[in-house]
Order: sequence, then C-alpha cells, then structure tokens
Amino acid sequence: MDEGKVTRRGSLLRLGGLVAGAIGIGGIESERTEGAGPAAVASGAVSCVLTPEQTEGPYYIPNEAVRRNITESRPGTALLLRAFVVNASTCKPIRGAAVDVWHADASGVYSGFGQGAGNRSFMRGIQRTNAKGLVLFRTVYPGWYPGRTVHIHVKVHLGGNVVHTGQLYFPDKLTDRVFRRVPYSRRGRRTTRNSNDFVFANGGRRSMLSLSKRGSAYVAAITMGVHRS
Repeated sequence: MDEGKVTRRGSLLRLGGLVAGAIGIGGIESERTEGAGPAAVASGAVSCVLTPEQTEGPYYIPNEAVRRNITESRPGTALLLRAFVVNASTCKPIRGAAVDVWHADASGVYSGFGQGAGNRSFMRGIQRTNAKGLVLFRTVYPGWYPGRTVHIHVKVHLGGNVVHTGQLYFPDKLTDRVFRRVPYSRRGRRTTRNSNDFVFANGGRRSMLSLSKRGSAYVAAITMGVHRS
C-alpha cells in the first residue's frame, strides 16, 4: 500500500546513549533524566541528530481519545511504548506536548479502514508528556500488511502546531521472533522488511526503537527532539 511521499520537513530525534541511560529498565512511572541539558550536549555525552520526517500515511484519524491503553482488548504480544519529547536545541524535556500514535493491530488492520472500518479507535491514542517529557502507551506489537515493514506512526503537537510527524521501527530479528507466536503466526510470511521498505529507506535507521523484554511483554523506547515552533 502506497503511503505517499516522504515530506521535506526535518525533525530532530535524539537517540542512542541517552535513551539507554534515561529509560533504563526500572519502574515505568519513574524515569531518569540525569545527563540531559546543554552541558551534556556540549560534552558530547548527548547528541542531537537531524533526520527527515516521514509520511503520516493514509490511516491518520485526528482528534483521538486521550488515553494510555489503546489495545481495546485486541490480541497480540504486549508492548509498552515509552516516548520522550525533548527540546532539540537543549535536549531538555518538554512538558505538555501531545503525542499522537496509531498503528496496525496484530492482524495488520488499521481501525477506521478496510476490515477495521467498523471501529475507529483501536490502536490509536494521545498522551501529554509529563515534566520529564515522557508519555507511555500500552499496546501490542504491531502486525504487518503488504508493502510495509512493521512500524508505529507518531505525531507530536505543541501549542496547536504539529512539530513532528514520523514512524517508529522495530529490529527485524525481534519481529521475526515475535511473529512465531500466535496470533501473528496464523498469517503468512510478511512481504516487507526494514531493508526493502520504501519509507524506512528515508531516515528509518534513526527512528529505530530500543527494545527490552519484561516478562512476556516488550518495552519499546525512543527520545524525539523537536523544535518548539
């Protein structure tokens, strides 16, 4: 499915070391942010990398519900998505940013479209960042659909403006492992991987989620640096 051309606008995503250090594997409500800020940027401990934004695709529905759990009891491997939003100039957390996510369910279906047309809300939701720039979403590992690798769509809104539109990606080896389980294993082999995805080819490597295992679930984390206007 053609999701349109990649946009020309740029966005800053701060990934790598700070994600591992700031997110850790501790409690989901208490996140560390030590080491952030101008001094860390100047010292090289934190780097801000310019990466192109990516298409929002054809499945966006505006004005979704503000909520943390977006599964609506649909099946799939549990996934906790942790997303930090920071000021790209200082790497300081931004409070009150609205983070909007949407993705396919385990069977590769989007709510509001095709087989999911009868429901416009599963696997969709909005959260506002806390004082540490953090939002949490409880969802499931996304399924695949023809022509695209596995991904999550994201928008970041500040002061009524969209300051970032992008997509978040998973390591193929991990996806292969997850897809050996039900309900994913009931489908045929996926047709597209990161290496041959036309959207991933434009900045996808800098939009990779950092993943860790927690019991039978996975924790996915990323830090997105944005311009405030």
